Amino acid sequence: MIETPGAALSADALALESDFFAIGTNDLTMYTLAVDRADSEVSHLYDPLHPAVLRLVQFATEAALRLRMPVSVCGEMAANPRLTKLLLGLGLRSFSMNAAAIPRVKQAVRDANIDDCARFARKVMEQSDPAAIQLLVMPPPPPPPPPAS
Repeated sequence: MIETPGAALSADALALESDFFAIGTNDLTMYTLAVDRADSEVSHLYDPLHPAVLRLVQFATEAALRLRMPVSVCGEMAANPRLTKLLLGLGLRSFSMNAAAIPRVKQAVRDANIDDCARFARKVMEQSDPAAIQLLVMPPPPPPPPPAS
């Protein structure tokens, strides 16, 4: 399990000794940002789209892929269909999630073009501002049409 920044940053070495990686995004986010999402006083700071978290996911994924080792992602990120395009673009192909999330994520995978996902992931990974990443990955919905007169 890649669940701490130390594990993610050591992924090259860990990959030499491992049969597979599972990237646990909930704990990785918590430990990277030093934020407990269950603590109401700081939970608003918990952000799986923070550039530091995304770079750790990318680093661990790339380390596994270089050795052609299986790598999966689990946690809230894997279960969020709005993040599927980004995760696919980072090279992830195996997602572990609760059963209720499977249909939406499955549809997001079916709708995805892997080349577009890779381009999108590169664009996201060029960002250093969490707010800019949030807007790219989860843009606000369009405003409702004006009422008919």
